[in-house]
Amino acid sequence: MIGLLCQFFLLPLLTYGLTRVLEVDASVALGMILVASCPGGSFSNIMTWLSRGDLPTSVSMTGISTFASLFLTPLNFAFYAGLNPETSGLLARISIAPSEIMQLILIVLVLPLVLGILTGQRYPAFVSKADKPFRWLSMLLFLTFVVIAFSANGTLFLEYAQYFVVLVVLHNALALLIGYVCARIARLENDKVKAVTLEVGIQNSGLGLIIVFNFFPELGGAMIITAFWGVWHLVSGLALSMAWARGAGQTLLQAPDVGR
Repeated sequence: MIGLLCQFFLLPLLTYGLTRVLEVDASVALGMILVASCPGGSFSNIMTWLSRGDLPTSVSMTGISTFASLFLTPLNFAFYAGLNPETSGLLARISIAPSEIMQLILIVLVLPLVLGILTGQRYPAFVSKADKPFRWLSMLLFLTFVVIAFSANGTLFLEYAQYFVVLVVLHNALALLIGYVCARIARLENDKVKAVTLEVGIQNSGLGLIIVFNFFPELGGAMIITAFWGVWHLVSGLALSMAWARGAGQTLLQAPDVGR
């Protein structure tokens, strides 16, 4: 529940606030809101395992948030994008309906997840052998989307590279911080703090890219933000998980709870 609160309420809300405070360009703001509205990415499970965090918590959050995203991703995206006069104008122009995003999520996320669960139950030996190849295949497909996004908007990215990098790094740090602070406030065990932090900080930007490609490919700012998010959160997540695995930051994790 703590993880879902961070994932689908606090992160979209604070992302919207960040875009307004920084007066972010409408296309870029749309991309940031879209990423914040997506569920957690499956790579968070790998990061949690590397950090010696609570893997069942991470996997459960990923699965539940994937199912919840069928309704909450289009709802959050439409709501927060509609609050900003600039992004609401873009939404009106591209005429995207929440039901269309819902249908896309059903096809690319929910149905494959259900199929994977059923296959795992009936054919565990096959799943054990196919797990690693499918992970590499998913990474290859994601990187293909990223390459296409950057190749189509290379000039825009090079011209405003510093702007995009700062926004993505700041936004990702905010996501990680939300997960960590809420988990600490809830007094979760250290391994669950790691799981919640990484789950909120590792977003399913692959889904975000698919939505951008399908509904507003002409918005270069949204496409670059989403694509670069997908690269950066792997870097930040890996760095944090390796630091935790080596014992760095344990003092912070084990700080006493005042008033306990």
